[in-house]
Amino acid sequence: MPRLNVVVASTRPGRVGHVVGDWFRDLAVAHGAFDVHVVDLAQLDLPFHDEPGQPVEGGPYVHEHTRRWSETTDAADAFVLVMPEYNRGYSAPLKNALDFLHREWHHKPVAFVSYGMTSAGLRAVEQITPVVVALGMTPVPRAVGIHLRQALDATGALVPTTAMASAADGMLDELRLLADALAPLRAAAAAA
Repeated sequence: MPRLNVVVASTRPGRVGHVVGDWFRDLAVAHGAFDVHVVDLAQLDLPFHDEPGQPVEGGPYVHEHTRRWSETTDAADAFVLVMPEYNRGYSAPLKNALDFLHREWHHKPVAFVSYGMTSAGLRAVEQITPVVVALGMTPVPRAVGIHLRQALDATGALVPTTAMASAADGMLDELRLLADALAPLRAAAAAA
């Protein structure tokens, strides 16, 4: 079964990213198409990029945190970025995490679960799409956008809708199709 890394991209105190990430993780596990792993950037605690070499050169990495991040990323066959929208864009910790590596992202599909107050995070997804393409990833056309004003109750708990679950299910179907279609390319790159 292909491995899916669900990357929770918000690191700020008081965030709702882990709530959205937990909801999506449970849906992805129930979907059954992937071996699901959550990677929380707040727990990963990467510093701002501090490797002396260029990621495109593929190492060797001198820092243990980079080696751990490389192994976690390399092991995945697909990704879902659970990402907030901050000031019409994506978060700096997410960009930093992407920029730490290069070849580990190649030939892997990526999907987005975004959230925000006005646009449900969709502007952040539009901005990050060229970044993941530049890293050799294949974005899934379907996404899940969550309007936090409507999806959170008075206590801050996520109240998922059937539309959110349906969008996530369709997105996971497409993600699995792409993961399978890109598997020969990943295998060829690993053998090279």
